[in-house]
Amino acid sequence: MTTATQAAFARDFRALHTGAPGFIMPNAWDAGSAAVLASMGFKAIATTSAGIAFSLGRQDYHVADSRFAVSRRETFDRMRMIANAVALPVNGDLEAGYGDRPEDVAQTIEDAIAAGLAGGNIEDKRPLTNALYDQSLAVERIAAARERIAALKSDFVLTARTDVFQTMRDGAITAAIERSNLFLAAGADCAYAPGPSDLATHATLAKEITGPLNVVMGLGTTQGNALALIEAGVQRISLGGSLARAALGYLRESAREIRDRGTLDFARIGIGHGDLNALFARD
Repeated sequence: MTTATQAAFARDFRALHTGAPGFIMPNAWDAGSAAVLASMGFKAIATTSAGIAFSLGRQDYHVADSRFAVSRRETFDRMRMIANAVALPVNGDLEAGYGDRPEDVAQTIEDAIAAGLAGGNIEDKRPLTNALYDQSLAVERIAAARERIAALKSDFVLTARTDVFQTMRDGAITAAIERSNLFLAAGADCAYAPGPSDLATHATLAKEITGPLNVVMGLGTTQGNALALIEAGVQRISLGGSLARAALGYLRESAREIRDRGTLDFARIGIGHGDLNALFARD
């Protein structure tokens, strides 16, 4: 991808965060899934660390041992592949920025721009722990990312994710609002607080957070409606690893059918060989 193309996608992606209504941004895990999603008319897609990890036979987020985690290089190789597979803005799951220091996060953002991403998420949870970064350090990390984006004169969309709902029992809503607003003041373009599944909490977050809000659907539940969330004020809807898990679930059910019944009913919803060849015959 050329620098000019990445810049154009970043501008388009930024515009999606200021326009009405909000938008749905499904998550791809490889070039094929990205191309299929792009063909469905979405305005942007995202990567998913879970989907990438599972496609490599690795763990994600709650990693039992660092040996089972996906490396930075592997993640960037896959994100670059996804960005090159579609003519759409791609938002990258950049996890915690691949380093504790603000300068580590800044370098990850620079590498994400070079990889062709139009935006990316930075988390405030320390990797392989159940603890958040100290709030002041978390803010410094976002500020360093913003400084690097400005230095590169880029429209890269910076999303600050807080994992307070995964790490706190009491006061999570208040903490999510506080952290998100601090991150936005430090230069984030979008806030992201995964965890809640009810419309009322998301409506509160959308009202109290002073910038665009991303909500992930499918995190531990199949409940909810993306259109209702957008109507409640949510700007961006992502799906995390939901589609990847569904695809692997369908693979398991299909294998069970052929093993136990000997039938191919599962193949009825498959995309035709010729259709896939046509879809992937891109310039």
